[in-house]
Amino acid sequence: MGERSERTSRGGVPGGDLVLTALVKRFGAFVAVDDLSLTVPQGSFFALLGPSGCGKTTTLRMIAGLEEPTAGAIRLGAADITHAKPYKRPVNTVFQNYALFPHLDIFENVAFGLRRRGVRDVAAQVAGALGLVELGHLARRKPPQLSGGQQQRIALARAIVNQPQVLLLDEPLGALDLKLRRQMQLELKRIQTEVGITFVHVTHDQEEAMTMADTVAVMNHGRIEQLGSPVELYESPATTFVANFLGQSNLLAGRVLQRGPMTYVDVSGQVLGVPAQRNRSENDEPLLGVRPEKIRLVHAAPGGPAGHDGRVNRLRGGVVVDASFAGVSTQYLVRMPWGQDLTVFAQNLDVTERFGPGTPADLVWEPAHTFGLTGDATAGADVDDLPLAAGVA
Repeated sequence: MGERSERTSRGGVPGGDLVLTALVKRFGAFVAVDDLSLTVPQGSFFALLGPSGCGKTTTLRMIAGLEEPTAGAIRLGAADITHAKPYKRPVNTVFQNYALFPHLDIFENVAFGLRRRGVRDVAAQVAGALGLVELGHLARRKPPQLSGGQQQRIALARAIVNQPQVLLLDEPLGALDLKLRRQMQLELKRIQTEVGITFVHVTHDQEEAMTMADTVAVMNHGRIEQLGSPVELYESPATTFVANFLGQSNLLAGRVLQRGPMTYVDVSGQVLGVPAQRNRSENDEPLLGVRPEKIRLVHAAPGGPAGHDGRVNRLRGGVVVDASFAGVSTQYLVRMPWGQDLTVFAQNLDVTERFGPGTPADLVWEPAHTFGLTGDATAGADVDDLPLAAGVA
């Protein structure tokens, strides 16, 4: 901990949490960021996650000083940096396009910021930064001679060598292929843990945010829909947007029959149970949610109770309409008697257990895996997650 504290307060600039208070950014009549408040703890890996147009990149640019807030405040520890010039903020940014100087070798790219600040002996600091990203052996090559993943690491080293209090990452892995992107996710998390700098990472990639971040803020229309750990957001979504945007959810329209420690809800004639503490809906027509991998597909048995039987929730009358083999799991689409298609992810543990199209099947899951929400069942589903131009996304 001593090393982390020393790194984040070097240069006489006090360390501390990054605090955004009632932040607003308007572009004419369009409100890109709408009364946003949050605290990023010092030394944490924080992700702003959301589809294009949600305000995440605009928020990042205001922190960097590249956009002027319409209203609100930005503080870093005890310092108010709301209107500070970008070069006077202890903040560096890593962009998706790397922004390396093609005519300079890797050593000089990393040393660039140090030389501009008048640091005399840059060799040791550059060597340390290149060692951190495990590319010291490429110091005398030029950017065009490196792969995309290597260039991204160099961009990271160039930012870290300046020892900022906060490192901003704007879709830093978006230009990489899937395999390399996953490798870099682990590398970024390793580097952040080692250097102890606060990382604020903007992404539209749900897996990326959940793999790396300690805390994730899910944004939508310039506001935060929900903030918490990846596990909390996934297991207990607060809104239908979060439930659909962060992974997949089956959302069932129902009507409350009885409230208590367990809330009982009628779903098209079958009664399901949801623990009261997991039911965020206060009205009598909630949406019951369950993640596809929480459901067990079983062969339909004649007779027997439907709905909640005191132990599990069971939906009867389903028919498999599609089965897609994906190696470690099979994705099933099951049509229910009321016409809704529900998704089930089944791990391929038993090679003999298969449900082909047309097979009658029941869906079974633990009530503790059910959640209750209010809102539009389609919110957050199939959103366009391609990044927009900087300043609007």
